[in-house]
Amino acid sequence: MRITQFTDYSLRVLMYLALQDQEQVTIREIAERYEISKNHLMKVVQELSLKGYLIATRGKYGGIRLSRAPEDINVGQLVRLFEQDTVLVECFGPNNQCVITPACWLKKMFAEAMESFFTCLEQYTLEDLVSGPNQSALINILAFPVRTEKSTQSH
Repeated sequence: MRITQFTDYSLRVLMYLALQDQEQVTIREIAERYEISKNHLMKVVQELSLKGYLIATRGKYGGIRLSRAPEDINVGQLVRLFEQDTVLVECFGPNNQCVITPACWLKKMFAEAMESFFTCLEQYTLEDLVSGPNQSALINILAFPVRTEKSTQSH
């Protein structure tokens, strides 16, 4: 199973914010740290905000932060939300032209496998992704800027 880039970026945004300990950050900052498109991240952030995963504040001192604690954000639920319409095989899609569909078990088997995938991920929270022995490595890789009152206001 492969998740979309949108879901991947969604998870990365949430991980970054979880490591910020409720500090507000900008989309630009996240894009720079991950070396990915700011424009694409803007779409991701908008959707995460609409779905209630984060709070976005506009304006000169605006930014984004998590809407709830990392331990309250379920990875599997987020992936299911964004990947539920994934077409693994042609018969999953609306334009199914496969002639063996009436006698084929692939759709059933792949649907079960996909459900198992989501169920496995539902055992984990955002907190699981950013805590433990890898936390300091994540922080070092992302090279979080040192925040002061003045630097926080300049974003």
